[in-house]
Amino acid sequence: MAVYTLPELPYDYAALEPVINPQIVELHHDKHHAAYVKGANDTLEQLADARDKEQWGSINGLEKNLAFHLSGHILHSIYWHNMTGDGGGEPLAADGVGDLADAIAESFGSFAGFKAQLTKAAATTQGSGWGVLAYEPLSGRLIVEQVYDHQGNVGQCSTPILVFDAWEHAFYLQYKNQKVDFIDAMWAVVNWQDVARRYAAAKERGDSLLLAP
Repeated sequence: MAVYTLPELPYDYAALEPVINPQIVELHHDKHHAAYVKGANDTLEQLADARDKEQWGSINGLEKNLAFHLSGHILHSIYWHNMTGDGGGEPLAADGVGDLADAIAESFGSFAGFKAQLTKAAATTQGSGWGVLAYEPLSGRLIVEQVYDHQGNVGQCSTPILVFDAWEHAFYLQYKNQKVDFIDAMWAVVNWQDVARRYAAAKERGDSLLLAP
């Protein structure tokens, strides 16, 4: 059976300073992200064992665990590539990301409006969760979602293209309890080239996910 593996970081631990310090990046990737990978693999093994033994008493918990750990793995895998030490600003046609810039303006009215909405969504997520910019294939527009834990409160078929991690382990060592300060700082490391590639890929395959509008 195929297993999930922890992807390598696309940069060294210090690449996102001063927005995120090296200790946070190391712990976040090597410990927290790794735990979601292990959790997803362990749950797959437990589900296989349940099928073999035809014992389904724990099926509800196992399915919930798989959704939690797999979604954590997926969102973190996007998160690392969504950031770069040379990022920030806003997407511009001059930088080769004009399609993304146009989609943001069309979906949210302006980049400023989008930035404000995603910032508020991430900063006000209750407990642990994420602020997410996603492509929604039914309408063909971009939407902002609040993702509770890793998997709750998500529109079906929406594809995340930019994610802000609002779990305390993403910022507490550096920002203490000031989650809003962390989210504000995150805009300085957004990798718009990566977000634009994800947008293009999601849009290209979006129609194949649905049989009818």
